[in-house]
Amino acid sequence: MPQHVEFRLPDVGEGLTEADIVGWMVSVGEVISVNQNIVEIETAKSLVELPSPYAGTVTALLVASGDTVEVGTPIIRIDTGGDGAPAAGRDGGTATAASGASAAGEPSGDTSTTAHAGSAEASPEQEGSGDVLVGYGTSRASVTRRPRRQVSGAQEPGANGRPETARATDAVQAGAEVGPEAAAQAAPEPEPPTASVPPPEPEQPASPEQPASPEQPGAPVSEPATPGPAVDLRVLAKPPVRKLAKDLGIDLSRVPATGPGGIVTRADVLAAAERSAPERLVQKADDDRPWLDGGTVSADGRQTRVPVRSVRARTADAMVASAFTAPHVTEFVTLDVTKSMRLVERLKADREFANVRVTPLLIAAKALTLAIRRHPMISAAWDDETQEIVYKHYINLGIAAATPRGLVVPNIKDAHRLSLHELATEIAELTTTARAGKTQPAQMSDGTVTITNVGIFGIDTGTPILNPGESAILALGAISERPWVHKGKVKPRWVTQLALSFDHRLVDGELGSHVLHDVAVIMENPEQGLVWG
Repeated sequence: MPQHVEFRLPDVGEGLTEADIVGWMVSVGEVISVNQNIVEIETAKSLVELPSPYAGTVTALLVASGDTVEVGTPIIRIDTGGDGAPAAGRDGGTATAASGASAAGEPSGDTSTTAHAGSAEASPEQEGSGDVLVGYGTSRASVTRRPRRQVSGAQEPGANGRPETARATDAVQAGAEVGPEAAAQAAPEPEPPTASVPPPEPEQPASPEQPASPEQPGAPVSEPATPGPAVDLRVLAKPPVRKLAKDLGIDLSRVPATGPGGIVTRADVLAAAERSAPERLVQKADDDRPWLDGGTVSADGRQTRVPVRSVRARTADAMVASAFTAPHVTEFVTLDVTKSMRLVERLKADREFANVRVTPLLIAAKALTLAIRRHPMISAAWDDETQEIVYKHYINLGIAAATPRGLVVPNIKDAHRLSLHELATEIAELTTTARAGKTQPAQMSDGTVTITNVGIFGIDTGTPILNPGESAILALGAISERPWVHKGKVKPRWVTQLALSFDHRLVDGELGSHVLHDVAVIMENPEQGLVWG
């Protein structure tokens, strides 16, 4: 017999409270196994693929792609008994009907969260409400009509015995079929009141002390307490088209009409919805607009609004907190790195480094770890809760990586213990993983100091902002040939600039200067690293 279990969104690390559903990797009715990846989520730090803890048949996807859900929320329902019989929805499987026992007429145990088996056989006026996810039900507005407004004494019978307001409404609806000219001719001019029928009296608003009530039991209420959205009858459109526009959130007055007589057709509404739909990230090497992922384009196409969430939101919060919490101090030094550039060229030709990428960043990273080993006091953190300084007897070296989803800073654990070749391997793996959006939260936690390479963008230097929880960050500027005084003569040399920002609560000017000076000495004369190593 069916045995339905729900998989709840877990905390994937670092105490995260919510995540975005990027996309489902399974569909309703699919048989899955234990540890099979079923969904890709995006947390405030990275993209994560979640495996299934159960084996069975998927009976319901409880959340849709693009939704933001809190940790602990059920996201998928699985039949582990193998007897589930989910019904595929009209939208390709993301919506489900009642499963197993409910479809057979047996009680499911939760009648309030079970979709009726007959929902797939919806009547024409209910078309568009669609099948629903088990446990979500349907929106009341999508299956019920808004109460028709009744105005006491204002509906005067015309020549054919029908109220004039009803005849005018018919004329407008007829205009949606035959065009505005015919609609204008069909709507009659208001007739003056006859002697036998008194003119309508204006409605008096009910006072708080004496609320208005119907004259007799069962009389219709003149107006609901919270009226629904007004229907713009100036736009010509059939009722099903109006409902489609309402469901899609499209303003009919802004939809170009292509139908006969200026009527808005279903195709017009769908085209408008497609134009305003969120853009998706194009997974191509030449995609130059990844920053528009998930954005909504304005009606005139001149703006795209992208929700601030996930990595970008996390980066913004962290940078604001860092800038206004830690007092930043930045020091700069300009140096001749010609010998380091020669070392890079020798390592590229060395067979031992044939399988790794050697860059000036590797030399700068090694120089920074050696400088911190000589001045370990800089490897510290400020604990606001306990008002303590936490000195770390290790170096978790962060490498700032720019990705389409924002800036991430994974760190190399215990970088001070790695050889130059091992350090090159770790840098390559971390940056590749970060750019693919697969960095795990644990890889970005407990950093001590960070290095950022702004030189790859042709920038000489900058004032980097500290990664929260760290005491220092080193910026490596562009390396270029410049005139330089070397051994008393002006010669072309490879020159760069370094900038070290540090938390002045933890690091005073003397300590920061010593660290930056040692990094510069090693990059000017790499052989000095053998002495200090």
